[in-house]
Amino acid sequence: MTRPNVVVFFTDQQRWDTVGAAGCPLGLTPNLDLMARRGTFYEAACTTNPVCAPARAAMQTGMYPTNTGVYRNDVPLPRDAPTLGRLFGEAGYQTGYVGKWHLGTTDPVPVEEQAGYDFWLGSNLLEFTSDAYRTVVYDREGEPVFLPGYRPDALTDAAIRFVTRASGDDRPFMLFLSLIEPHHQNEHDDYPAPDVYRETYNGAWLPPDLATLPGTAHQHAAGYYGQIKRVDECLGRLRDALTSLELADDTLLVYTSDHGSHFKTRNSEYKRSPHDGSVRVPLVVEGPGYRGGSRVSGPVSTVDVVPTLLDAAGIELPDHLDGVPLRESPGEAVLIQVSESEVGRALRTRRWKYYVHAPDAGDQPSADHYVERALYDLQADPYELDNRIDSLGHQEVAADLRAQLIAEIARVEHQPVTITPYPNPVNRGRHPETTVRRLNLKGRLLE
Repeated sequence: MTRPNVVVFFTDQQRWDTVGAAGCPLGLTPNLDLMARRGTFYEAACTTNPVCAPARAAMQTGMYPTNTGVYRNDVPLPRDAPTLGRLFGEAGYQTGYVGKWHLGTTDPVPVEEQAGYDFWLGSNLLEFTSDAYRTVVYDREGEPVFLPGYRPDALTDAAIRFVTRASGDDRPFMLFLSLIEPHHQNEHDDYPAPDVYRETYNGAWLPPDLATLPGTAHQHAAGYYGQIKRVDECLGRLRDALTSLELADDTLLVYTSDHGSHFKTRNSEYKRSPHDGSVRVPLVVEGPGYRGGSRVSGPVSTVDVVPTLLDAAGIELPDHLDGVPLRESPGEAVLIQVSESEVGRALRTRRWKYYVHAPDAGDQPSADHYVERALYDLQADPYELDNRIDSLGHQEVAADLRAQLIAEIARVEHQPVTITPYPNPVNRGRHPETTVRRLNLKGRLLE
């Protein structure tokens, strides 16, 4: 059997509901929608952790952040980590990485921190080495490379050049293309869309959580949408290149993101909350084994992406993996770790979102004791505006989810934990909307 090529098209901070196939009415993603119609669309895919570096470490290793050690930003991926670059390289693949890394110690990223990729054209903190129309990345030897054009276009051009060169080799290839869009440009906190889309989405539709809760969406959504529109065009160009090179039928293409964005509606920044706006991401797989336009409604985790790629390539799955190939995922419940801003754990099922946190854990990867903080009925309240953790009628549901979450933490993190039901001694007699750093009934995290 011919081993397929593998391409991961990875975006930064993209909400699940920006995708037409997920119901977005704005027409931002016709290429991704086509990919969803031809491949397999995972409607309720969740990140392992809504923080950049932890989510990216999981995407490289197939391990939860607590198991890679990268539980927060500014913690580098261990140099000997079992990454996609190493696993595919050992299996005889050509391997390439293009774009944002955010798992190293410095820019340029030293060779020993490039995770075993043969070809490298990246930047550890791409948002600081580039802006919308000035993209600077570094090659394998650490030399700066200027790529002309709007940043996603520039990186996609580089990816197409890699694919074109690799197609002339007898060996299959694995490429990881990591864009920064639709992330904000840090130094001036905006979303610089390409010039052609700067004004296109002013006053456009907002999902209910962003429309209802105070935050920055009314200020930033137009630029965010314009970025996604161009990113989707980049996806189309890459897919067209695969078709032109007669590689489309023999390539597994995966599209996903590290986490979403809640635009400061849930806390004082864009992510680091357990809500779907922060943790739910697009996930579409197209290629051998993932064709036919199927839709999977049950929750899956991005920790399943690495085993999916290895499985499709016929590479034996190593023992360290925390996930399973997507085609084998039961789609019943996923664990989400929250760190950096606080230590929390969430369980997302088809119907429920259950969240606990460790109020005294500080800057730690995990805790041995948590307290209940939120419960959302996603069937009745899909945008998580009504926290039911204080509802007497939901205590049986909470108890069942509590047991499930304890079991899932034990499976993944290999440690026993306890969870104090709500209300607990700290907040007994107080309404959750008046408790510091608790969720009010509109679902917002209070400072």
